[in-house]
Amino acid sequence: MDIRQINDEYSVSGQITVDELDQVKAMGFKSIVCNRPDEEEPGQPHFADIEGRAKELGIEIRHIPVGRMGLTPQGVTEMVDAVEDLPKPMLGYCRSGARSTAIYDQAQRSRG
Repeated sequence: MDIRQINDEYSVSGQITVDELDQVKAMGFKSIVCNRPDEEEPGQPHFADIEGRAKELGIEIRHIPVGRMGLTPQGVTEMVDAVEDLPKPMLGYCRSGARSTAIYDQAQRSRG
C-alpha cells in the first residue's frame, strides 16, 4: 500500500485490500472514499467487501466511482459532499491514486 499525502485532511492510494484496513485504521484515517468502479479489473476487491470491514473498524466510507469516461459533474458533487461530511483525515483510493487525486482537486475548486 503506497499512501501519498495530498494535505492534512486527504491522502490517496492505489487499490487497498480488506486485510490492509487494519493498517489504514492504525494510521489514523477516519474515512475512506473509493473512486474505483467494481469489476474494473479481474480480481480486484469489491467495494462491498472493503465497506463491510471498514464499518467494523468504525471507518466511514463512500463509493464515488470514476470510470473510464473520467470525472462527471455528479461525481464531483458527490466528492464535495464527502469532503464536507466525512471525518478527517480521509483516504481516497482507485487503481493508482490518480483518479482519487483528480476528483479531490476538482472538488476543492468547486468548494471554493
